[in-house]
Amino acid sequence: MSYPAAQLTSSLPLLLICDNIRDPGNLGTILRSAAGAGCEKVLLTKGCVDPWEPKVLRAGMGAHFRLPIVANLDWESVPSNLPAGVQVFVADNKDPSAQAETASVLRGASGAGSAPANLKPHVKSKPRAAPESKGEEGAADVCVPELAAQYYYENWTHTPVAVVIGGETHGLSPDALHLAASTGGKRLVIPVVPGVDSLNSAIAAGIVLFEGKRQLLRRHKEEDERQKLPVVG
Repeated sequence: MSYPAAQLTSSLPLLLICDNIRDPGNLGTILRSAAGAGCEKVLLTKGCVDPWEPKVLRAGMGAHFRLPIVANLDWESVPSNLPAGVQVFVADNKDPSAQAETASVLRGASGAGSAPANLKPHVKSKPRAAPESKGEEGAADVCVPELAAQYYYENWTHTPVAVVIGGETHGLSPDALHLAASTGGKRLVIPVVPGVDSLNSAIAAGIVLFEGKRQLLRRHKEEDERQKLPVVG
């Protein structure tokens, strides 16, 4: 599929990974935000709603025809669809204050719309056992890495970058957290007023993606200005 020239020239080294986005309206809105922010590509893992489902198409408002969308991916195949040297960050849409500790770790530890009370300097990730699925009897324990957290408006756009948005029901999968940990990524936290519920996944995606765009454009501008400086010799 060919894409509009204006979209290609405005494309940034910013990718989006959708993890268990099952609501058609949310996925369509997320795709629309990804196109508007100039994302290079969108990856959809297995568990996401079909991007070509009519409700997704309506909510996408033409986004499907403006940027590459790779759907139905196993997590094992996600890295091969990412550029070399990419750093993966995660933003969950669950408020951890309403979750048990183990469920919070499994779903990303801190919601994209939660108050980040546990922000801390980046430390080496260490595994923690958590049930693979809430309410699933006899589920085998899985090791879920702990990720350091930072506010979404702090610098995180060391190019190229990818952002994982977790689904409405189950949040982030352990595979998403492992991928972020393997690339040195962190959790991106959107602070909200205490007592306010976590943000909708589509809203969180829009906030994080456009902040990523702002940071990347600023970085590119600074690099261009440095290149224009006269050489002293």
